[in-house]
Amino acid sequence: MNNFVVSALKFRPNSFDNVIGQSSITNTLENAIKQNQLPQALLFCGPRGVGKTTCARILAKKINKKEDESNDFSFNIFELDAASNNGVDDIRNLIDQVRIPPQSGKYKVYIIDEVHMLSGQAFNAFLKTLEEPPNYAIFILATTEKHKVIPTILSRCQIYDFKKISADDIKVYLEKIAKVEKIKYEEEALHLIAKKSDGALRDALSIFDRLVNFTEGNITKQLAFENLNILDYDTYFQTYEYLIKNDITNVLLLLNEVIEKGFDGQHYIDGFSTHLRDLMVAKNSSTQILLRQNDTLSKKYVEQSKIKPIDFILKAIDLTQECSYRYKSSKNQRLLVEICLMKLCSISQIELKKKIIILPSSIIEKKESSPQKNNDNQIDSELPTNHSKKEEKFEEITIKSDKEKIISGLSISSLKIKKDIEKKKKTEKQSKELENLKELFNAEDLEREWKVYYTNLLKNGKKNLASILQIDQPKIKNKSEIHFTLSNNTNKIELEKNKFGLVSFLKERLKNNKIELFINVNKEKEKKFIYSPMEKFEKLKSINNSIEKMRKEFKLGL
Repeated sequence: MNNFVVSALKFRPNSFDNVIGQSSITNTLENAIKQNQLPQALLFCGPRGVGKTTCARILAKKINKKEDESNDFSFNIFELDAASNNGVDDIRNLIDQVRIPPQSGKYKVYIIDEVHMLSGQAFNAFLKTLEEPPNYAIFILATTEKHKVIPTILSRCQIYDFKKISADDIKVYLEKIAKVEKIKYEEEALHLIAKKSDGALRDALSIFDRLVNFTEGNITKQLAFENLNILDYDTYFQTYEYLIKNDITNVLLLLNEVIEKGFDGQHYIDGFSTHLRDLMVAKNSSTQILLRQNDTLSKKYVEQSKIKPIDFILKAIDLTQECSYRYKSSKNQRLLVEICLMKLCSISQIELKKKIIILPSSIIEKKESSPQKNNDNQIDSELPTNHSKKEEKFEEITIKSDKEKIISGLSISSLKIKKDIEKKKKTEKQSKELENLKELFNAEDLEREWKVYYTNLLKNGKKNLASILQIDQPKIKNKSEIHFTLSNNTNKIELEKNKFGLVSFLKERLKNNKIELFINVNKEKEKKFIYSPMEKFEKLKSINNSIEKMRKEFKLGL
């Protein structure tokens, strides 16, 4: 039996022309070699499986071949896997090798893969050599996590950012390999592999090899879905059909089928969320390029996206995202997904917009006495044309609707709306009346209401504010101005915070909307409140005579 070689190694590019999806980088490197402007330290960074190490090896071979095409110069290339050789001793050994010039060829090339795995000490040991390397040494560093490479290393390198390879490029490459290997395939199956690989060509080739074995050399769409643990697109198209038909029964049965196939609820709901996203971008011709599907599937998305407006799709996305977020913490995950699907099927009903017109009683009586009419236009003709005071008034409440729906003024819903309107009118009337209040009040009235307010504060446990309001007596100036003097700024700040509630209370109780409160601070007053120990004792004694007896009995001083 021949030894099997995986496609990722068998079809590994040996020149820049064969590298897929990185043309901007390969062109730059080729030009740098031609013009002798290649830096001595390069950093290749990007996602896994996009060609970083491959390009490093191709570059290492081409550097010396420019001088002599006949020789291979592979002995001038040194590779270090930093994932397993990440200590300071490994880097010191590398530095010792760097000191020795090449025996043949012009350059020695050092490729350090997964450079972000080097320890801190190893990075520091490597810095000086990287900053001032011998003129024959070139370093090519490769990493999937550039952010883990220390800034002092990054600043010494020319950085090349590799990008994910597009699904279309991967699909075309897989088609070439399938033809070379004489493997039968369905286009949609290869497109599915390309999407599953998420821009990594190496992953796509690994999946391809697996499917070749699974399908015995005949890769079909159906077998690809089964092997890759992906739900068929048709499942999501069918889900959306049930959703727009408000068909809760069938969508729950479909979920049951999906779970019986071995998929969990989150896999299904996340997939449907992606389907909704694709429908959203399919609605606009300028964003249809974001679909990243083959032509047949893209047309299907465009057709289905036209059925409902964008608001409907956005609401559906919100519901699926909320379900996905709550899935892991839910105790009954299946029920959570089922409730989400029921909500999705009910979007049209929940957001049904209606225009409700509450008819005046005279029109209701006229309508009831007249023959039944089915034509909405006939009813509309009996409605008032304006809201003048001479004619009967009626209220019109809009609840956003697709159709205007006229409901009798005697219906429960319309009675409730009438009640809300009357309540609103009453509140507005009271506010208007309060605005016009300008009744005069005297010092006695003010003192009475002031006392009521701070008494209420005491009952509610706000003793500090209540005590501040007892420091002085409020005084009236210019009919509606109230002046209140405090002993310090601390009390003033506290009262200012609660000023609105006090003024509102006084306006209502004294029936004067022009009341203003001015808070002053009198430093002399502050001195007045600094009591001596004897004064404090005398005050306490006046409140409770027992204090004097206690002082004498226990022989207490002041």
